[in-house]
Amino acid sequence: MKLVVALGNIGREYAGTRHNIGFMTADILASRWGDEDAWRKADNAAYLEKRMPEKCWVIKPTTYMNNSGVAVADFANFYHIPPEDVLVIQDDMDLPVGTLRIRRKGSSGGHNGLKSIERALGSQAYPRIKVGIGHPVHQEQAVISHVLHPFQGEDKEKIQEVLEQAADAVEAWMQGADVGELMQRFNKKAPKKAAHEETKENAQ
Repeated sequence: MKLVVALGNIGREYAGTRHNIGFMTADILASRWGDEDAWRKADNAAYLEKRMPEKCWVIKPTTYMNNSGVAVADFANFYHIPPEDVLVIQDDMDLPVGTLRIRRKGSSGGHNGLKSIERALGSQAYPRIKVGIGHPVHQEQAVISHVLHPFQGEDKEKIQEVLEQAADAVEAWMQGADVGELMQRFNKKAPKKAAHEETKENAQ
């Protein structure tokens, strides 16, 4: 059994923002599978159940980013899913827009959603798909403002392409591909770019 965790914030005001990379990837997968209207509700997440052929869960936590681990714990504990079978889709400010990086394990890198997941799993040894969202254009621009702002212009085109690749990687993993194989196939460099603003304290 496997668990795919698509990170993001619920609510229309966050749709399409940089912090919602995970949600956007999950929506692409649901569209590919014809499951756009098949999302079900659990206490702390919206979820899809899929067999690829192994049983897999794709979840979008409804707790806001900072408490994503609550939803992860619900599924991982109930279904006895070990950290290595939990794949997290996240945004990464340290990567240029349009860059995809897959890692077998690692620290949170300051990402609040990952901090929450680490606490929930008691481990950093879970794979993750990182999608670059770039740094704020100006030094004084707040990080929170940056991650909660939508993609625009050239960045929007780049991100759509990389999200399709992220969805490809998720499907390959669900079908049994090893993380090492995914790293070889998908870890490529991409050109830089970034953008700007908006908020909600618990969505940082």
